[in-house]
Amino acid sequence: MITSSHLMYAFITVAVIVVMLFRRGVIIPTLIGTFLVGWIYKGDVISGFKAVYNANLTAAKELFTIFLIITFMVALLASLRDIGADRRMIRPIQKLIVNGHIAFFVLAAVTYVISLFFWPTPAVPLIGALLFPAAIRVGLPPMAAAMAVALAGQGMALSSDYVMQIAPMLSAKGAGVSTALVADKAMVLSLITGVVSITGAYLMHRKAIRKSDAPVQQEATVIEMKAATTVEYAEAAAATETLSPSVLKWSKIFAVLVPVSMLGVMIVMAASKFGGTNMGGFEGGDGAAFIGGVAVILLILSCTVFSKISALDKIGDHLTEGFVFAFKAMGPVIPIAGFFFLGNADFSKSVLSLGDNVKAPAFLYDLVMSVQYAIPTNEFFTAFGILLIGIIAGLEGSGFSGLPLTGSLSGALAPTVGMDPSTLAAIGQMGSVWSGGGTLIAWSSLVAVAGFAGVSVIELARKNFLPVSIGLIVSTIAAMLLW
Repeated sequence: MITSSHLMYAFITVAVIVVMLFRRGVIIPTLIGTFLVGWIYKGDVISGFKAVYNANLTAAKELFTIFLIITFMVALLASLRDIGADRRMIRPIQKLIVNGHIAFFVLAAVTYVISLFFWPTPAVPLIGALLFPAAIRVGLPPMAAAMAVALAGQGMALSSDYVMQIAPMLSAKGAGVSTALVADKAMVLSLITGVVSITGAYLMHRKAIRKSDAPVQQEATVIEMKAATTVEYAEAAAATETLSPSVLKWSKIFAVLVPVSMLGVMIVMAASKFGGTNMGGFEGGDGAAFIGGVAVILLILSCTVFSKISALDKIGDHLTEGFVFAFKAMGPVIPIAGFFFLGNADFSKSVLSLGDNVKAPAFLYDLVMSVQYAIPTNEFFTAFGILLIGIIAGLEGSGFSGLPLTGSLSGALAPTVGMDPSTLAAIGQMGSVWSGGGTLIAWSSLVAVAGFAGVSVIELARKNFLPVSIGLIVSTIAAMLLW
C-alpha cells in the first residue's frame, strides 16, 4: 500500500534527479528527504532526526570497506613516491614510445593498468609528468594524449573498478544483488565502451599524428615544464636524487616488486573464478580484502626500506594521506547512499529503528510496483532509461554518487521487464561513471588530465562526447544481447 511516506520518498527522488540536471550537489536534498520520510513514516519529528543519523551510520558501515581499500592503495603509492619507485615503474615504458601512433595506445594501456589498482586521480600526475612529454615529442597531438588517458583511466578503468570493486559494491547494494555479478558484467561493458571510444578517439586524430618536428618539440617542452612544477612530483624528483645508495637499490626492487605483486593478485583472483585455486572465490569484499592486505604488506616494506628508524611514524603519515584522499573522494556519497538505502527493505529497518517483528518498508520497490501497469515492459526502453539516469546522475561531477540511485532503480525495475537486476545495475554504472568520473563533464577530474596535457578542459570534454556516447550505446545493446 502506498502511504504518504512513499509519496514523500518519490518526491525527493525526483527532486534529486532535477538537482543533478542543474549540476548541483544533492547532499542537502537527500538529508532533508531522509528526515522527512522518517518523520512521516513514524509520525513524530524525533524519528526524523534519528533517521538522518541512522541512515548515514548504516551507509558508513556498509561502505567503510571502500574507505579502507582506497586508503591502503593511496598510502602505498605515497610510500613508493618517497623512494622514487613510482617513477621507476614508468620510465621503461618511455622506451616504447617511438612514434605518435604507438604513443596513443601505450598511454591508454599504461593508464588503464595503473588506474585499475590506484584509481585514475592519483595516477594522472605520474603519467602526465613522465609520459605526456615523451608522447608529444614523437608527434602525438596533446588533445589525443589527453583523450587516451581520460578514456582509459577515468572511463574504462574506473567504470569497471574491477580490482578495488567500490563501484560494483555501491551498485550491487542498491540493487540487492551480488557484488561479483555486477563486477563481472561491468568489466565486460567497460571494455566494450572503452574499446569503442578509444578507437573512435584514435580515428579522430589519426591524420593529425605526425613525426617529431620543431613546433611539437617546443610544445612538449612547455608541457614538461608544467608537469615539473607540480609540487608533488617536483618534491619527489628532488628527494630521489638525495636518496642513499641502499635506498636507491630498494627503489629499483620495488619498481619491479609492486607491479609483479599486483599482477599476481589479478592472476589469483581470475583463477579463483574458474576454480583454479583451493582458496575459494574472491567475491565482493573478499577481493577488496585480498588486494588491501597485499597493499598493506608492501606499504610496510617500502616504509621500512626508506628509513628503518622513522618507519613507525612515516607509515602513519601515509595512512593519514590515504584516509584524507578517501574521505574527499567518497565522503559525499554517504548521505546520498543513506537516502537510497532507506528505499531498500534490507536497510530501512535499521534506518527507521524498527523492531524485529515489524516488516521493513521498501519505498522504492513499492512505488515501482504501484505504477507497474504504466511502465512499458520493454528491455530496450528500461536499459536505456537506466543508462540515461546514470548519465544524469554523473552530471554533478562524482561518478560514484549516482550509483545508489541507479542500483536501487535497477533492483525495482528489473522484475517488471524480466531483466536481471545486476545487468541493469551494470548499465547504470557505466552511465554514471563515464559521465561523472571524468570523461564527459569539465567540472570533474578531467581538469587534471587537461592541465597536464596543456589543453582546454571544455574542448576535451566536447571531443570525448561522441566516442563515449557511441561506446555507451554499443555496450548497452551488448548487455541486452548477452544477458
